[in-house]
Amino acid sequence: MSVTLPQQQMQRLGVRRLLVFSGDALWCEQQAIQFCAQSAGDWLWLSDSAPDDVNACSPSAAHTLLGQDIFHGVFDARHSLNVEALAAFSGALKAGSWLILLVPEWSVWADTPDADSLRWSEQPQAIPTPRFIRRFQCLLEQDRSVTVWRQNQPFELAPLPVAADWLPPDGQPTAEQSQILQQLMQAQSGVWVLTAPRGRGKSTLAGMLIRRWPGSCCVTAPAKASASQILNQPAESAHFFAPDALLALCREGAVTGADWLIIDEAAAIPAPMLSELVAAFPRVLLTTTVQGYEGTGRGFLLKFCASLPQWHDLRLNAPIRWSFADTLEPFISDLLLFDEHLPVAEQTDGTSEIVPVNAGDWLSEPALLQDFYGLLTSAHYRTSPLDLRRLLDAPGMTFSASRMHNTLTGALWLVDEGGLSAELAQDVWAGRRRPRGNLVAQSLAAHAGFPEAAVLRSRRVSRIAVHPAFRRRGIARDLLAEQQQRAQQAGLDFLSVSFGYTSDLASLWQQAGFRLVRISMQKEASSGCYAAMAILPLSAAGQALAESAESQLNRDWRWLAPLMDLVLPLNSPAGTQPDDADWRELNGFAFAHRPLESSLPALNRLLLHSALPLTALRAYLQQGQSVAKIVTALKLSGRKALLTRWRQETQQALKDAGTAE
Repeated sequence: MSVTLPQQQMQRLGVRRLLVFSGDALWCEQQAIQFCAQSAGDWLWLSDSAPDDVNACSPSAAHTLLGQDIFHGVFDARHSLNVEALAAFSGALKAGSWLILLVPEWSVWADTPDADSLRWSEQPQAIPTPRFIRRFQCLLEQDRSVTVWRQNQPFELAPLPVAADWLPPDGQPTAEQSQILQQLMQAQSGVWVLTAPRGRGKSTLAGMLIRRWPGSCCVTAPAKASASQILNQPAESAHFFAPDALLALCREGAVTGADWLIIDEAAAIPAPMLSELVAAFPRVLLTTTVQGYEGTGRGFLLKFCASLPQWHDLRLNAPIRWSFADTLEPFISDLLLFDEHLPVAEQTDGTSEIVPVNAGDWLSEPALLQDFYGLLTSAHYRTSPLDLRRLLDAPGMTFSASRMHNTLTGALWLVDEGGLSAELAQDVWAGRRRPRGNLVAQSLAAHAGFPEAAVLRSRRVSRIAVHPAFRRRGIARDLLAEQQQRAQQAGLDFLSVSFGYTSDLASLWQQAGFRLVRISMQKEASSGCYAAMAILPLSAAGQALAESAESQLNRDWRWLAPLMDLVLPLNSPAGTQPDDADWRELNGFAFAHRPLESSLPALNRLLLHSALPLTALRAYLQQGQSVAKIVTALKLSGRKALLTRWRQETQQALKDAGTAE
């Protein structure tokens, strides 16, 4: 291949371009190598099977590229299309860059198994993703700035769009940056939140603040590489700390005298950690990307910032790393529905009607996909490109929506779960197997001790959202009631939901007929809440499961409550005598691989009714000694050896009670 590349023109206009090679794997690789040889640049390959002697990075490590300036790149999607990596990679390419995309042969691409589906489809093998790929192909064919070269067809480079010459940044703050810098330099206290799409100079602005501020600043970020643009600014007063290290110093009172805390890519840091860090400094600047490749961008504003008592909303709109005429950014935005989109509420008077949605509708009605996904994004803390792929192509999905006139007012997304064989469900309970998927069904089997939950057929509420202009009209309740009826007609045993526990959310699900059956002992990193699970029984078997799990949670709460900073409206029964469920649980811990956390209540009841010494168990559960102290006292090699000792002591107690199986 030999073509005249419009390289100088691309740099003069400040644009980046997408070029697609579609064919067999070897042909695509050869064309990319030849094309790269015609123009100097970084030519970073994002690939798990890159050719020898090229600069390569795995797609799974694409997040390390954020904040970097890369000149030209090759994205390998011949076997696996990681769209988060594609988005992050495109955001790191600077003006004048080519993005070369390698894809399978055009006519079979949509039917070719995509290895990336193993991350999100909950299937044991890779599956084809026809709806996402056909939509991708359609956008590629419609975009006049994109060139697609198919094997055995002629190559013709698409012309560049007509645009004015671009003035690249000269290191001085832009008009937008200057205005924001002025506000920050005058700040006496408070939290300032700077959001923008990629390439707008958020990190550069933070670096300018550090350089101009007369005092000292602390900087943190999910990874030091992502804060490189900030740290590149020549300022002796800036000190970088990893988030966990900084939090430890704050708790010790060791961080004093810092005027600013600057947190880059704040949306990727767990909310509880973020809250504690923010409270420790007089002035805080949080920067994050609204197009959240980490899946938290817009939700960060909706959830975390809304929880702050007072914060200042700062925005950067004008691109700096490329010009307004850039063709790559709008293409990626259209492909992954990055633009904030909420259905226009043309008329708010009337009644919403529920309409079924089939997966095939996403391609035939692109506006429906945009509205549905826009509603979900507007209502949830974490919505990522993986959700879009799952929405389009994962099997076992059920959708419904509510509409008033021409406005989508509500969206509901459910996922099929359960249906495991009794043998596999027992292995899940015993801790020997953990097949993909089945979030609630497996959790009730593996952690709550109910293997039948994984055998029964259920449907989990994955996402539910109501248009802000139509809330408090019973739309969510109506959507759930309609799905309850459909699930009963399909012979399912229960509906389920998993959510970050708050009393308000628990009340809402209870009003919809769901019954609380499990609370995790660990807080979710994103929400800072304990994960709660609730089910709505639909059959006699589902009803029996709900009653047993509800009763078990009430009985166990006496032992769980002291370990969690959570108050639940539960009444623990007074009795502490181990029952049949406890003996099953204890046998699972002693002779299988049931986790200690799941067995804690049963173990506590065992200790109350056993006369044996059970030294290691009593030290941990009754005396509250640390793992390290017990390991030292018993001369064990570590926690793993202590866990073995706990299991052995439980075996002794079961044999003594005559209940060992």
